Amino acid sequence: MNSRNRVVYACLCLITTLLGLSTRVFQEYLPAFLRLYIGDTLWALMIFLGFSSIYKTASTIRIIVISILFCYVIECIQLYQAEWIVQLREITLGGLILGYGFLWSDLIAYTVGIAVGGLVELTFKKNPYINDEKY
Repeated sequence: MNSRNRVVYACLCLITTLLGLSTRVFQEYLPAFLRLYIGDTLWALMIFLGFSSIYKTASTIRIIVISILFCYVIECIQLYQAEWIVQLREITLGGLILGYGFLWSDLIAYTVGIAVGGLVELTFKKNPYINDEKY
């Protein structure tokens, strides 16, 4: 049975959030490719870590699927441009959560971020020095 340490995952989620926000502050210092994709990739990783913290006994594959579905739905919601949601996006937190406009490339960035989280989790689960539970 999977069992994640909620405190560890919540801390990793917070660190990832801070890294993601810092990419907005220090954009001019990042290469163009990273500037375009690192924020969305870290956002998706944060979503993976958040769901991992909430569903501590769910399988890694289940967390990956939930995270991908969540990120993709949020991206598709960006196609909806009603006045009220546009105003909500103008608020900093609303814009960070809901995004501003649909981009196919964001779906790729989300997939990469979640895949990295899943692969790292699976790697650590198989390492007997890091985790002594049986999986």
